[in-house]
This record gives sequence, C-alpha cells and structure tokens, in this order.
Amino acid sequence: MFDIKSSFPRVSLDHWRSLVAVVDAGGYAVAAEVLGKSQSTVSHSVQRLEQALGTAVFRIQGRRAVLTKVGEMALRRARVLLDEAADIERMAHTLAAGIEAELYIAVDAIFPNQVLLPAIADFAEAYPGTRVELEESIISGAADLVRQGHVQLAITPHVPQGWLGDHLLRLEFACVASPQHPLDQLGRTLTDRDLLQYRQLVVRDSGERRDLNTGWLHTEQRLTVSTMGTRIQALCEGLGFAWSPLAPAAEVSAGPGPAPCESSATATRRIPAPRITPGYVCPWC
Repeated sequence: MFDIKSSFPRVSLDHWRSLVAVVDAGGYAVAAEVLGKSQSTVSHSVQRLEQALGTAVFRIQGRRAVLTKVGEMALRRARVLLDEAADIERMAHTLAAGIEAELYIAVDAIFPNQVLLPAIADFAEAYPGTRVELEESIISGAADLVRQGHVQLAITPHVPQGWLGDHLLRLEFACVASPQHPLDQLGRTLTDRDLLQYRQLVVRDSGERRDLNTGWLHTEQRLTVSTMGTRIQALCEGLGFAWSPLAPAAEVSAGPGPAPCESSATATRRIPAPRITPGYVCPWC
C-alpha cells in the first residue's frame, strides 16, 4: 500500500534557507543575523538538514567549513526551490488582491505589434503571475469573442452593439505591393482605375458570419486568404496589392518585399481602433 507520509519531504524550507544563508553570509554568525535567528538555531537547522539527507553538506578545511560535493548540488537545488516558493507566495498575494490569474485578449490583426507587444511586456512585468492568452482576429472576429464572453479585453475597429469602447489610436492604411509588381513600375501617382486592373489581396473575416466587408474592395480580381502572414507572402510573390497599416507596411518595405504605392484617390484610409472592455470602460494601463 502506498504510504502518503513517506512521500513528504523531510527537509523544510527553513532548513534549505539556513543552508543558503550560511553559504551567502560566509558563516553561521552572520547568517543568524540575516535570518533574525540565534546562531545555535541556524546550526541546528543545518544539522537537521544533514540528518535528513543522510550525508554532510559541509566539511572542515583548515579553519573554514566548505561545501561537499553533495552540498554544492543541494545548494543549487535549494536556490531554485526557494525562488519557486517565493513565486507561489507572490502569485497567491496577487490573486488575493483580485488580479486575474489569466487574461484573455482579442486583437484585430491590423493593430500594430509595435504598439501591442510593448504594452504586453509592461503588463507582464507588472503582473508576472498573470497568464496572457492573445487571440488574433480579423474584422468581426474580435466582436464575436466579446459577445460570446470568451475574452476580457478586445482591440478592434468594430465595436459590437451594446458595448462601450475607448479610443486607442487611428490607423492609417497605405496601398502596398511588391517592388516587382506592375503597379510599382508605373512611376507615377496611382488612381483607382490603376488598382482596378490588378488583383487585390484580402484577409478573410474570422467572425462566425463572415458578412462584414470593410475598406476598399472594388476590384473584380481578388485573392482571399485566412492570415496576415499568408497575405504578406502573397505580396512578396507579386500576386497582387493590398491595403496595409502604415507601420507594418514600413517594416516590410525595409526589405525586398512589398513597398508602399502612391495613389491619388486611395493613397491612404483611416479607421479607428477602440479598446473594448466587456461591461464597462476602464483606462488602459
């Protein structure tokens, strides 16, 4: 029969803490001051540790006590164990303060990563115990996730009916194409008539109904894909042109891929990108 008591460790965190303190402080006396205990208590704690391990963790070398091979291994593992215990305590305090253990965010794929990822990094540093689940969506996808209650925060230009949103920024779009594409070879400002002659690359709505069309969609020739990554690859292959947020477009044009095209009537278009917090409006931190 399995004895649950035999699976419990015989060494407590206090024992491991005493070992680490003695090594870091360079002796029992200073370690006792650091831990706020008597020297005899710290010494007894290390002795109990050695009894539980069945071997010595220190050996006398001259007038100094140095770690044995087992002691060196135990010290490394003790530091990890104490760090993990401290992390558990911090997480418990965080949860007790009402901070979520997990945060589910829906973000429209047009939202620039140059803005999103630094914000997530700042959040992760402030709340390391919170796991972030990021759902990237297209057009009405984020609004669907809000209505279904699957996310706690959404960044989308399409605020679902009955919800409130805060304005974050206004995105400006540019027409982009590969440097090898005929549109980029014209050498002049483009017109709508120019664009109508070529294939437009579009990312499919990730919402359930997929019935929401946005932006400039006037071409008869169209290639619809499911992800932004596939559209970028199609641009690089010269399969067509697309409307892209200016920040990502600038990133792509820095290499051999798509470059912004000048257009008179359709050079740029702007859409709002509000943040939606289901049920209420709160400031972005």
